[in-house]
Amino acid sequence: MSQKQIHEMGVAELASAIAEKKTSSVEAAQALLARAKQHDKLGAYLAFNEDLTLSQAKAADARIAAGERGPLLGVPLAHKDIFVTQGFPSTAGSKMLEGYQSPFDATVVANLAKAGAVTLGKLNCDEFAMGGSNENSAYFVARNPWDAERVPGGSSGGSAVAVAARLAPAVTGTDTGGSIRQPASFCNVTGIKPTYGRCSRYGMIAFASSLDQAGPMARSAADCATLLTAMAGPDIDRDSTSLDHPAEDYTRLLGKTWGDGREGATAAQPLKGLRIGLPKEFFGEGCAPDVVAAVRAALGEYEKLGATLVDVSLPRTELSIPVYYIIAPAEASSNLSRFDGVKFGHRAAQYDDLVDMYKKSRSEGFGPEVQRRIMIGTYVLSHGYYDAYYLKAQQIRRLIAQDFQDAFTQCDVIAGPAAPTTAWKIGEMSDDPVANYLADIFTLPASLAGLPGMSVPAGFGAGHLPVGLQLIGNYFKEGELLQTAHAFQQATDWHLKTPEGF
Repeated sequence: MSQKQIHEMGVAELASAIAEKKTSSVEAAQALLARAKQHDKLGAYLAFNEDLTLSQAKAADARIAAGERGPLLGVPLAHKDIFVTQGFPSTAGSKMLEGYQSPFDATVVANLAKAGAVTLGKLNCDEFAMGGSNENSAYFVARNPWDAERVPGGSSGGSAVAVAARLAPAVTGTDTGGSIRQPASFCNVTGIKPTYGRCSRYGMIAFASSLDQAGPMARSAADCATLLTAMAGPDIDRDSTSLDHPAEDYTRLLGKTWGDGREGATAAQPLKGLRIGLPKEFFGEGCAPDVVAAVRAALGEYEKLGATLVDVSLPRTELSIPVYYIIAPAEASSNLSRFDGVKFGHRAAQYDDLVDMYKKSRSEGFGPEVQRRIMIGTYVLSHGYYDAYYLKAQQIRRLIAQDFQDAFTQCDVIAGPAAPTTAWKIGEMSDDPVANYLADIFTLPASLAGLPGMSVPAGFGAGHLPVGLQLIGNYFKEGELLQTAHAFQQATDWHLKTPEGF
């Protein structure tokens, strides 16, 4: 490519260039693989299989030569290492699964492959998706391209780094308590967590089954819409938590005004009639002033686009931290019990008996954070504590979900910061896991309620570090969220900003 380098293109632009024979899928894959290796110190990727990637790219080029067209056909993407993927190691960022090769693809991976996407490689993440900084990866820390001494967020840290540093036009991520939205905020990329159950969990290595949800991360809401259209859809035969809700084409909504022709909407004010709710709990003392300033400026842009700002309340926001860190570890302790060194996963080299093998295999295979959460989860599920902790947490979870429904009687979309601060320095919170947990305060409520949420680049805070605006919608309102984000990105250029040197 002479006019624009391949790595500078987003999904739609690259798909168009490949379809129009300005480049090929093979050329695009080769260029992005070379770029990923050039910037390997960022720690975005855990594994490649160059022969398989180029084989997939050649197959995509053959489909194009035969006259086939598609918005993802031939486009190279990368997958968070929480998705099992044939031909690539699938480790969940853990030594427990080091070298594991899956005999099948996760449904999300298979859906994107069916749409013609090419797999570049597997992306770094916190071990078993447990963490908010990518410092819990068992292999190496991923680094924020805006400042290599800072974390990229987590657990989808490698995914956010790959998009921000232009190592891939788009990627997959997972969000259990904010693991798409928080790293998207820290790295100035766009990411969406759909309604719980919209994307199949089949083949997604489990952390907390009632919370885990797959979603795309890309440079723009338009590119996220393209990926989510391919990723989402019912998979009830293989995933009991998959929703029997028809697949949607989210891209068709982007060219329309919000609400599909709502009275008063114009080209200049496409969001006329949109009510954006601002929870007072999201703008209190716990949020850094530079983050509040950037988010308030972004909300001012929404007012120019015709939206109305409405004050709302989510009174149980602060309870989301203790509720989440009871429910998620409880489910993790159950899900991770399968990794015992017997059938697959790490097995200790020396042990005295079966119980000793269990102990040593799990102690060696799991990192400190995973062990911490397993211990917490086992404790809250134990006899005498189940009712006091786990059952009570589930009851409060129901009340948190009801708070959102009460708020949605007053507004259409809820907005606020995606994270209370910008990215912190690597190692800064290593000795204080509770402080790390508190960084999820704004993303956890929507996860506990199973609602769709996304983070949109909204400006910069102190030290020229990115700030993300979080948008939360009601169930199955991913289309409205993407419309709302797209209108903002049509009027601003925050999402086009790149780190110096990338």
